[in-house]
Amino acid sequence: MALIRTENLSHTYSTGTPFERVAVHDINFTAEKGEYVGIIGATGSGKSTFIQHLNGLLKPTTGNVYYDGTDIHESKKHTHDIRFKVGLVFQYPEYQLFESTVFDDIAFGPKNMGLPEDEIRERVYEAAGFVGLGESFMEKSPFGLSGGEKRRAAIAGVIAMRPEVLILDEPTAGLDPQGQAEIIRNIMSYKATHGATVLLVTHNMEEIARNVNRIVLLNKGNIVMDGTPAHVFSESERLSKLGLAAPKASLIAAKLRTLGLPLEQDIYTLKRLRKNLNELKGESGKLKAENEQHEIMAGQMNRPPVLQQEDVTGQMNRPPVWDANDGGEQHA
Repeated sequence: MALIRTENLSHTYSTGTPFERVAVHDINFTAEKGEYVGIIGATGSGKSTFIQHLNGLLKPTTGNVYYDGTDIHESKKHTHDIRFKVGLVFQYPEYQLFESTVFDDIAFGPKNMGLPEDEIRERVYEAAGFVGLGESFMEKSPFGLSGGEKRRAAIAGVIAMRPEVLILDEPTAGLDPQGQAEIIRNIMSYKATHGATVLLVTHNMEEIARNVNRIVLLNKGNIVMDGTPAHVFSESERLSKLGLAAPKASLIAAKLRTLGLPLEQDIYTLKRLRKNLNELKGESGKLKAENEQHEIMAGQMNRPPVLQQEDVTGQMNRPPVWDANDGGEQHA
């Protein structure tokens, strides 16, 4: 059974007014325990509206959301409890920091869960460790941290609740490459330790290509593609029409194929592209060496025998040999 599932999920904003707008329509989606799913789509495709349904922040206009087989809106208490099991990190979560210390900000969620003080403290330090914030940060004001540190503190505040599903909306937006890599490592560390399901919303195709196992593509509130990165990124022309670009590695590989290189079809990371090119280079070098060896062997087989001059001279100058048993006949 899927850990989280939507059934014919639709949401309409400002129903019955001139501003009525359908944000998501008839979405059927599942995510299994431990899956790492990338959710992509152009601006306005419905990504943020969709994920806010998964922990009950928004209620479907029609359709249902199930967690572990139970409708999350079965009761108000159940919806409240689901928000601790399905953690949602909004885009630019650092703007939601408000406590006087980093410790208190990270502890906010566990305190609302009604946990004892010793467990709250344990979870705070565990979550801070996942995001790379040491003990020296705990008594600092969150407003004195760098942009990347604020982002990590905000993410720690969600994972301190130890959600079974972690949803992140553009978690690396606005960060430099090093900061982006650190955030992704933090997420992977949490996933590996707790076996969590991770849903990552992003416009960064390189980020998606390197990390997720499955990609869901939304367009105008509908799921239009759902498959492995290899499958989705092989449709580069379709992605372009939907306002997205395939990863650079996919585009480079596609161009090289038009030039005659027999590259694999499932290339979507630079690491994979480099590996495939090196393999082709190795095969090409091996084939060239084999062809050269065959040419040498064929040349040797077809070459006429050559009698060396010294051998002829030796034959001509050799003195006669007398064989006494032949009655004195002379042999050359």
